[in-house]
Amino acid sequence: MTATNSTAYSRDLGDELRRLRQRFTGLRGRAMAQQLGWDPSKVSNLEHGKIKGSDLDLAQYLTVCGKDIDFFEDFTARYQNAFDPYLAQRPDNAHTLAMTEAAATSITAYDVLSVNSLLQTPNYARALQAATGQPVEDLDRRAVVRRPNGPKCVFYLHELALRMRLGSAQVMEEQYVWLLANSSVIRIVPEEATTAAFQSACTLFEFDKAAPLVYAESGLAKVFAQGEASVERGRRLFDLLDEIALDETRTRRKLAEHRGPTPIRALVQ
Repeated sequence: MTATNSTAYSRDLGDELRRLRQRFTGLRGRAMAQQLGWDPSKVSNLEHGKIKGSDLDLAQYLTVCGKDIDFFEDFTARYQNAFDPYLAQRPDNAHTLAMTEAAATSITAYDVLSVNSLLQTPNYARALQAATGQPVEDLDRRAVVRRPNGPKCVFYLHELALRMRLGSAQVMEEQYVWLLANSSVIRIVPEEATTAAFQSACTLFEFDKAAPLVYAESGLAKVFAQGEASVERGRRLFDLLDEIALDETRTRRKLAEHRGPTPIRALVQ
């Protein structure tokens, strides 16, 4: 067992252990600790991704859960790099991202060519998938933005994304209406800010009891970067965006300008 800084992936895999315990043993954490001969804090810290369990720790834990050698080898292969400061995942793996969003106390995001997935309407998400071939994100994740006592959110959105037409006029109208309804957390980066247009889309997550991380994605991978240099570059980007982005009032005007006079014909779900 090694004490170390938790990461998005260590917390994800720790949560997987917790779910295995609950599903296959029915034991509470303290009872699991008694079964293993561990201190209860060890089970808690392992399941929260705060400590790195040894192969022996994992073998004992998974054996109590009734898992075989094949499961153990698969899990330990994934667990091997769980505490690395840089992690790349397949683009269709959304679980670590969803957990990260749910645990964050602050989410600051920048998107250039499309609306952030936490602000997409279902029809817009499907139109984006059709245009890019990338998997549709789980739209249930949007609830984190509206959750009571949820994270403080700021979404910087380049005006280029408003000009990108995805799907029909109806699809875009619904998306504009949804953005207007959430304009309190949106800052539009005007199209004349060409320097910002060449910056990569990314998200900065901050937590109450864990180190901050920067997240970026493409059609090839989802990348979680917890290294200090990456986080500092992310902070510098958002400092720049804060200087050049429109305030809430002008953001609403810009959104209304792009929506135009078209009447609302459908409700956003």
